[in-house]
Amino acid sequence: MNKKVIIGVIIGIISLILLTIASFIVYFFVAIGPVNKNESLEFKIETGTSTLSIIKKLKQDDLIKDEFAAKIYLFLHKGISFQAGNYELNKKMSLEEIFIKFINGDVKNDNYEITFVEGKRIPDYAKTIASKLEIGEDEVLKVMNDKEFLNELINKYWFITDEILNKNIYYPLEGYLYPNTYQFTKEATVKDIIIKLIDNLGLKLEAYKDEIINSKYTPHQFLTLASIVELEAATDEDRENVAGVFYNRLSIGMSLGSDVTTYYATKKKFTDPLTLNELNACNSYNTRGSCVKALPVGPITSPSISSIKAAIEPAENDYLFFVADKTKKVYFSKTNQEQLKVIEELKKANLWL
Repeated sequence: MNKKVIIGVIIGIISLILLTIASFIVYFFVAIGPVNKNESLEFKIETGTSTLSIIKKLKQDDLIKDEFAAKIYLFLHKGISFQAGNYELNKKMSLEEIFIKFINGDVKNDNYEITFVEGKRIPDYAKTIASKLEIGEDEVLKVMNDKEFLNELINKYWFITDEILNKNIYYPLEGYLYPNTYQFTKEATVKDIIIKLIDNLGLKLEAYKDEIINSKYTPHQFLTLASIVELEAATDEDRENVAGVFYNRLSIGMSLGSDVTTYYATKKKFTDPLTLNELNACNSYNTRGSCVKALPVGPITSPSISSIKAAIEPAENDYLFFVADKTKKVYFSKTNQEQLKVIEELKKANLWL
């Protein structure tokens, strides 16, 4: 074979290769282009779904032209990952535009907010959740009291123990739902909401985990005390001192003498007056009576991080009494006689609550 023929064959092979490459490039860019239909639809990526499964579903939904081209795109862009969520897609979008949305997590904005306020009880939270999910409050409370669910939580979280299963507790998860403003998707269930609040409590407690574990008190007891402190004082300093008073009382076997525990025991609102019988009644929550000379059986509200910190790291003082005035300022005393004097002065100043 002469030299000219060889050169001609080589040129022909090269031309064929170049033509093949050019054809492939044209095919690829056409294949990753938009389907070109003016149609929008919702596309959901579940957590843990593989990229190949996502590509297959995109093709099934007629959102992309070619699975093979999509796989080549992924091969050429190694290391990219898609975020789970609900996406609003249009068939006029190219494969690259769709993938960019998945990579950035540009999900459909169908979230909603729920604000849970500190110092509120489980029935208040149940009412808030029920109104957002458009279900009955009893349905929410049923989930919160479900034994199987509660045991799942006990097994999952280090700070939740079988103390919440005590038969005398009104609401097992009282004190464990951390108050804050949260974002939820429209698919969120009652359990999803509860777990998110408990997860947040776990994050708050993590900084104090060693202190809690090495203490003679359980996480449940710390949350119980924190819930009382939450309702008895308003400032960080007052809360730390109030916690100190309660620990002083506990150390000498003296009842906490907290009216807020009596309100919880009777399930009354704070605006309603308490009767003498209610104050002295024997109840696992009521620390005003003579029955409970320790912490109540469980939390009485959802405490803030300020109150939780005060319960774990109280102020060291030698007070045994305290009282708050109309402005929520707290006055501390070492003896009952001093306390009575403070009360008399508050009455004279028209500050007695």
